[in-house]
Amino acid sequence: MASTTFIRSLGLIPGVLADSYKVSHPFEYPDAAKMVAYGEFRAAMDRDPLDQRIVFYGIRHIIDNYIAVQWTHADIKQLDKFFETHNAGFSKFEYPRDLFVRIVEEHNGYFPVKIQALPEGSVIYPHVPVYQITASDEFARLVTYLETILTMVWYPSTVATLSRRSRTRIQRSFTETVDDSLHDMLLPSRLHDFGFRGCTSVEQSMIGGAAHLLSFEGSDTMSAAFYAQFTLNNGNPVANSIPATEHSVMTSYRTEREAILRMIEKYGDKVFACVMDSYDYANALNEVLPSIAAEKVAKGGFMVLRPDSGDPVETVMMALRAADKVFGHTVNSKGFKVLNGCGVIQGDGINYKVIDNILDAATKEGYAAQNIAFGMGGGLLQKVNRDTMSFATKLCHVLYKDGSTRDVMKFPLTDGGKISLPGEFAVYSSTSEPHIPQVYPTEAGSQGDGENLLKVVYDCGPVKGHTWDDFDSVRARLNRQWQALPPVTNVISSELDVKIKATLATHHRSK
Repeated sequence: MASTTFIRSLGLIPGVLADSYKVSHPFEYPDAAKMVAYGEFRAAMDRDPLDQRIVFYGIRHIIDNYIAVQWTHADIKQLDKFFETHNAGFSKFEYPRDLFVRIVEEHNGYFPVKIQALPEGSVIYPHVPVYQITASDEFARLVTYLETILTMVWYPSTVATLSRRSRTRIQRSFTETVDDSLHDMLLPSRLHDFGFRGCTSVEQSMIGGAAHLLSFEGSDTMSAAFYAQFTLNNGNPVANSIPATEHSVMTSYRTEREAILRMIEKYGDKVFACVMDSYDYANALNEVLPSIAAEKVAKGGFMVLRPDSGDPVETVMMALRAADKVFGHTVNSKGFKVLNGCGVIQGDGINYKVIDNILDAATKEGYAAQNIAFGMGGGLLQKVNRDTMSFATKLCHVLYKDGSTRDVMKFPLTDGGKISLPGEFAVYSSTSEPHIPQVYPTEAGSQGDGENLLKVVYDCGPVKGHTWDDFDSVRARLNRQWQALPPVTNVISSELDVKIKATLATHHRSK
């Protein structure tokens, strides 16, 4: 359900959710009866040639909170005042006031475009349209006014993709070193979201943190856990965490031993974590840890050791060796060591490449991957941007007022990576396994399994009868499709390929 108060609680109105130059575009576009634009990722994460899968996620938040919001006459009055001084030199900036007034008076305040989007949690590849915008009649020239806010779907999609790629790497080590019967129980807790405090806003923590929770259940970002549970999942739980110390807790005691004993007294029969590097990490492992072993073992719970400085690979290996010496291990069915009632979480300096290095080192010393969990903060929610997977929204089709049409394609000779696709699109899954999403021009008609994956999620207002999938369903879709789809594939149908070549030929002839 759309929130009409969210945007206004920020002190904003719908008309300013665009780059300034968007205001001038309705005066610049040619006369048209219909214009169409679409959004796509143009590259895989880190331009990876070996795994180009992408997770699409986050369109629901944008539609509900920023687009399906009614404009009012009071908004127009504020826009009048704002644009009176928004041009260079604080002069008047002409804006399409006539169209904006008609939005209020003729469309019940709803922005008059149709938006189609892929289902949340869909696994796609570069150049698969994730949404398509259609604007008609006098409002055709507003087709890209919503580009700025819609393009922001890059963020939750990029976090969701990063998190899933991390899970894929951890899962490989699980396949090699962990008993198969434990995968479903342990894998969801292997990467924990530590990113709340590094976010620039609570909203970022919500949408980025929820994106992470598509692939994992561990999170200390309570804003995301709460949002995912109560707004996105009908109150059903999505995420969890454990009691843990921070440096302030450890240093508030006269000794680290006292702090750990307090944790054992309070949580010793459960899972709990202690940060171990407040003073001398090696001393904490080699002297303090053995000194509390009897009390810890007597309680029977599970203690997690957390290094928080130094080289991530070496500090994890130090903790594994120390815990092994103090608590011992068993050997699983695959011949790898599993620590008794103890594990390690590395939450400092983590990205999926560092995860690789840590797991490789642990495997070489014979430790099962289940002994290690990871916490990712800035690397998960902050160290991404729109260029990480090169997201863009581009015009793709024009029906001019005289009845002629033009399929639009951007193809800069200075950067072939910034091409766009021509025409209006449909996305169909292939009929045979693994049901690869492929892009077709709409005039090709029904293809594949016959169901266009681009669904109408907004049509000049909220779509009657439309409901979003709950979070559990989105998770299930991602899990199913990621496991089934190949890391790399061609998503451009032969029909679209013909159109691309024809459009390029026409462009070259018209230069």
